[in-house]
Amino acid sequence: MLKIALCGACGRMGRTIVRLLMKEPDMKLVAAIDAPATPLEGEDIGKIVGEGKTGVKVVGADKLEQTLRETKPDVLVDFTTAEAAVENVKIACSLGINVVVGTTGFTPKQLEELKECIRKSEVRAVISPNMSVGMNAVFELLGIAATQLSDYDVEIVEAHHAKKRDAPSGTALRMADLIEQKTGRRPKIHSIRAGEIVGDHTVIFAGPGERIEITHRAQGREAFAAGLIKVIRGLFAKGKPGQVLESREVLF
Repeated sequence: MLKIALCGACGRMGRTIVRLLMKEPDMKLVAAIDAPATPLEGEDIGKIVGEGKTGVKVVGADKLEQTLRETKPDVLVDFTTAEAAVENVKIACSLGINVVVGTTGFTPKQLEELKECIRKSEVRAVISPNMSVGMNAVFELLGIAATQLSDYDVEIVEAHHAKKRDAPSGTALRMADLIEQKTGRRPKIHSIRAGEIVGDHTVIFAGPGERIEITHRAQGREAFAAGLIKVIRGLFAKGKPGQVLESREVLF
């Protein structure tokens, strides 16, 4: 039985993750962490997500270290903000707890700080901007397309809900990285923030007399949560101490 601690448990993504974790026979949510001084502190996370009592009460991130010491999880999952995630991962690493980070918006300095902490503590880790199985398949397809269409014009269009804080999305940035690695040119990214869009990403390759589009549309956050479940299992099957992997490296 894998014991899971979840940071960002009361957010949109966090609530979806909680609901799926409650249905997994080989996983158990042992800690639900939200923002410091959250008004939901002390409430049962199961009731918050509409699934009934679990016995796991929400705690603020200011009590993260104490909570992790008490619950002893096998892995800390983080879906918060870049700034919060850095501190959360540092605490997990100090306690020898493996980490899976789906938070986006990291600066290069923050990302290197995370990786250095993981290397020194020798925990297993996955840091990835998108956990969905479909999107990780798209990442693989982009590598092939960019190699074979290296002289084509390439642009990326991504759309998310109006409340998403970072733009471009972490997924779009990862797409751009993959394309740049193959072509030596970094594509332009167009970001849309509107309504309740869960997440749309389209990469356009345009050449003489033709256009190729590779699109992924998330119809619900369940796609990310379901992928996360597989990533957690893959972390323990393929991850090595001190190594930082991407989700596609443990999914396939």
